[in-house]
Amino acid sequence: MFTATLFTNPAMYMERALVDSLRNALGGGDILWLAPDRAAEFPIPSCPKNEDQIWHGLQAEGVDLVIQPMEGRRKKLLLADMDSTMICQECIDELAAEAGIGERVAAITARAMNGELEFEEALRSRVGLLKGLDISVIDTVLARRITYMPGGKTLVATMKAHGAHASLVSGGFTAFTTKVAAELGFDDHRANTLLTENRTLSGEVARPILGRDAKVQALHEITAMLNITPAETLAVGDGANDLGMLQLAGTGVALHAKPAVQEQARIRINHGDLTALLYIQGYGADEIVTP
Repeated sequence: MFTATLFTNPAMYMERALVDSLRNALGGGDILWLAPDRAAEFPIPSCPKNEDQIWHGLQAEGVDLVIQPMEGRRKKLLLADMDSTMICQECIDELAAEAGIGERVAAITARAMNGELEFEEALRSRVGLLKGLDISVIDTVLARRITYMPGGKTLVATMKAHGAHASLVSGGFTAFTTKVAAELGFDDHRANTLLTENRTLSGEVARPILGRDAKVQALHEITAMLNITPAETLAVGDGANDLGMLQLAGTGVALHAKPAVQEQARIRINHGDLTALLYIQGYGADEIVTP
């Protein structure tokens, strides 16, 4: 048995007639509204062969669709990327903007996240451009430029309240994950370390660099520590360096992801916010924790 979950941006209204129509077309069972006018699900006997066509049709309506096996939807580990996933920005781009080279670095970031450049090489070249920047700029960026993706605190709090572990695994920097993890309630975090000299950035990042392979390794290490399997993991990210963990996790979600990532990801969310990751696990309004 499979479950079809539909949801939209929390600021939007999802037509009940649309949900009814899709349920009827797929031969589904009773509709359960997980959030009034925003998220609903229903059981279906099998995954339709034209799933991708249905998904694209709903995108035009501002609605996301996730079809997955009903059994085992609720996960015991949340493994999340940070930049453009748990926060709305790319931290290195914001540092570069403070240094007056924002457009130059952002262009490299965009290509790397879309898989057009090798991640580690792209990271080293971008960090090199920040050489000489006073480390006080990190605090400035955190205070003035970083905003949190809607639904993040609710996602982490709800999964933890139901016994899950939450890990932040970023190709960004520990100077940012330390604060973001604490603010959002993550149990732990991993990221790269910016090296400094005389209170300025040296233009170097500590080795080994945490990239695509390291995120996969983190998934293996954390699941082993928790004595669970990768199938019991929900991973979420937006960039090419996230694809490894997205494809290994039981539920891998490409959230507002780059085009090349969406082409390879099984689950794509373009309209919902981070609370959508609760809906696809079957959490209803009465189970969701609002911090």
